[in-house]
Order: sequence, then structure tokens, then C-alpha cells
Amino acid sequence: MRIPIGITIFTNDIIAMRNILLLFIILLAASCTHTIPESKKTNETVDIFPDYSEVTIPTNIAPLNFRLNTPHTEAYALFAFENSSFQVKAHNGEFRIPASKWESLIKQAAGARVQITLYAKDKEWLAYPPFHIHVANEPIDAYIAYRLIEPGYELWNEMGIYQRELSTYSESTIMDNRMTDNNCMNCHSFPTQNPDKMLFHMRDKNAGTYLIDGDKIEKLNTKTDQTISALVYPSWHPSGRFVAFSTNTTNQNTHKNDPNRIEVYDSASDVVVYDTDKHEIVSSALLTSEGAFETFPTFSPDGKTLYFCSALARSIPREYADSKYSLCAISFDPDTRSFGAVVDTLYNAEIEGGRSVSFPRISPDGKYLLYTLSGYGTFSIWHKDADLYMLNLSTGEHYPLTQANSTDTESYHSWSSNSRWIVFSSRRVDGLYTRPYFAYIDENGQAAKPFLLPQKSTEFYQQFMKSYNIPEFITGKVKSQVRKIAVTAKENPGTDVKYVK
Repeated sequence: MRIPIGITIFTNDIIAMRNILLLFIILLAASCTHTIPESKKTNETVDIFPDYSEVTIPTNIAPLNFRLNTPHTEAYALFAFENSSFQVKAHNGEFRIPASKWESLIKQAAGARVQITLYAKDKEWLAYPPFHIHVANEPIDAYIAYRLIEPGYELWNEMGIYQRELSTYSESTIMDNRMTDNNCMNCHSFPTQNPDKMLFHMRDKNAGTYLIDGDKIEKLNTKTDQTISALVYPSWHPSGRFVAFSTNTTNQNTHKNDPNRIEVYDSASDVVVYDTDKHEIVSSALLTSEGAFETFPTFSPDGKTLYFCSALARSIPREYADSKYSLCAISFDPDTRSFGAVVDTLYNAEIEGGRSVSFPRISPDGKYLLYTLSGYGTFSIWHKDADLYMLNLSTGEHYPLTQANSTDTESYHSWSSNSRWIVFSSRRVDGLYTRPYFAYIDENGQAAKPFLLPQKSTEFYQQFMKSYNIPEFITGKVKSQVRKIAVTAKENPGTDVKYVK
């Protein structure tokens, strides 16, 4: 049987095209595969940024891209675990790690460590001593939420609350003040890391506390005749019904000659609890004493204890440097909305070293309380001596998180839902901007070396001129309702809350 000529020609064309395509794929693969040159071993250490050597990470984190600052003209990085490996060639000193290869390798290495060896040429090719990235078995929560704001002194313009997916570099907006006349917004908070329920404050224009529960957005007017201010620093009760708040009279000054630059202090403060069902505020004489400044409340995971910071009332600002806050606790009954008759002191600032406690936060498993300790005062985010400390709630032992701390400020922090990770603000990169760091917490309450939030570009932190403020873990993505929140802010007069004795 004779095959028609036209069909024969068509078939030959297909074969030719297939061969050309195959050759193209082979050439492309060859062009993307680099052979690391023979290199002389050296004991010199390399300078990389961010410093990801010997850090501990989860399996669900975006690639830890880094820059090689050691002088070189060419460089390679070899990532290896057991029989699996891949290499990355540096471009302009930057190692951008392929996401698929990174994800595959670190999942294989869960509970172990990945070895990274750098090869770089300056005058000759050198093989530097390998470093490691430890991979924990426990995952991290899917997102963090934070406020982005210029680290200015008393001035700011644009700010917003954003969220970042930790397994990628994707960032999205929760709220942007350009939608609400460039007002101030702060103190975002979520009950048990739940992205579907949150609150935050707007100040000045469109002032109010905004509670978001799914599609419901509620604007609250929280200043009452019995409270010294509108509601300020929040902590959700695990039931989601109550929120503990401080109320504060706060001022800010700039130092002329002081490494701490800025001083924020309270001249009065109390602690109250807000009932979201009844729009009512309740408190206790033990939390609203004129002889003390009470602030930074936080509920225990079982909801039966309210922790807070308390300092003797002083003449402020004259005695601001003598203001030392202790760590205290009082019982709370959610059924009766009542408080205990006794305040327990877990850290007495007047006796134990004369330092000051701020930002207490309890691990969801109820085992540990993490706090910031600094020389004095209530607002430690500009204090260079501020460090993270841990309290073992079973033994009563207080100790510094040595691996997580640095020579600069460590301040605000929060726990992941599985109690194995913390995120905290640190100024260790340049002393000016707060950036989010993550640290693994082992079963004994000790921290591993922390790692900086990874970015796609290793130049990001040198070019981004805003601070990350109040990093909070959330287990999923917050639904975008920016326009709906803005309309509520501008058109809704808000619901007045009541103080109930």
C-alpha cells in the first residue's frame, strides 16, 4: 500500500521538529547545570547576610535566600542532606534558592540538618567550611500579621497592618491607613491565632476599636467616664468572648544624648476586661489602683488567670527612670466576670535585680511565660538592653533566652499555636528598624538560634524603610475587607461601651 506523499512529508516534519525540540531541551539543561570548580579548602569563615548559619527552621518556611559579602567574583552554594543535593550559582553575590528544590530537601531533612558549603573565587577558588541549617519536626503557623510604620520619632504618615505567608514571600494588606484619612492604627490582636477574628484600634480620625468576626465588622467607642483612656493593649480570652485591655495616659519624648533615642512612658494606667457580648467593661480595685500603674494584661490559655505588669505610681516624667514593673497575676472567673481577692507577684522588680518587665505572653500549652526585661520603664522597644526572658510556670524559674537575644533591642513577641515557635521584634541589624525574627523553643523552654524573616531579595532589608511592629502568628490568611472596614470607619458612629462595677 502506497502512503500518500503529503502525509509522508507531514510525518517527517513532525519528526524533525521533535528532534529539534529535544536538542533544545538538552542544551537548555546543560546551560543550567554548573560544575563547581576544584577548590582549595580554607578555614576562613564566610560573611553572609542574613546570618542563617546554624539556625533552626520549620519545614514550611520560604527559601532562606542570602548574600555572600566575602569578596568574590564567582560563587556557588551546595545544599546537601544525605544522598540529596542541589547547587545554586550566585548572581551579583546573591543566592536565590529554587523553591521546589528547597521544599523537597528540607522536608527530607526534618528532624536533622541540611549542610551548606560555599565555594567562591577571588584570586583562586576556595571551599569554605560548611555550615548547617537545622530543620525541626514541628511546623510553624502559616502566617504572621504585623504593622509597618516608619521608625520616626513623633511623626508618621503612611502605615498599615499586613500579613505574610511564611511558606512564600507573599504579603497582603489587612488594613491601610490611606483608606481612612492617614490616621493611626495599632494593637492588632487575634484570639488563639484565629485569622477569622481580630481587633485593632484607629486613633484620631475615625477613632474606635474595630472588632472583626468573619464578615461582621463592629466599631466601638471605648472611652468611658470611669476609665482614664480608650482601650489600649489587648489580650483575648481563649473563649473569644472577653478581651483584657490596659487603659493608659501615655507620652513620648526624644532624648538629646541617650543611645535609647526615644522614651515612651505612662503617667497613669489600669487594666480592665471587655465583654464582647454585652458591650461592657469590668475590672477590680486591684487592677485600677491609684497607687500603681497596671498594664500589658494577658490571659492564661485556660482563661482562669490574668497576668499583667505593675509598677509603683511615681511622678512622671521626673522619675521615669525609677519606674520598674513587676510581673503579677490575679484569678478570673469568666462565668461571673469576677476577679480574685489576691494579686500574686511572680517577678518583683523592686527586689529581683531592679529590672522592669513588659509584654508577658504565655505559650498555648500553658508551660512557659515569655516576657521582655529591660532596665526601667514600660515601653522597652527603644531600650537597647531589652532582652527576652522565660518563666517556667511549673518550677518558677526565670532565665534569659540567651540564644535569641542580641546586643540590641529585643521587644514584642508572640507564640505559635503549637508552642514550638516564637516571633519577636529585634533591632539587631542596624539599631534603627525592628525586624521579625523566629526562634524554635524546645520542650525544655530553651531557644535555638533565631532566623530573620526570609525575603526574595537579599537587599530587601537595606532598602525597606519601615519597621515591623507587633508581629503576631495566625494560622491562616485574614480575609480582605479593606474597603468594608474603611466604610465602617467613616460612616458608622460606633457603639458606646459601658463600665460596670
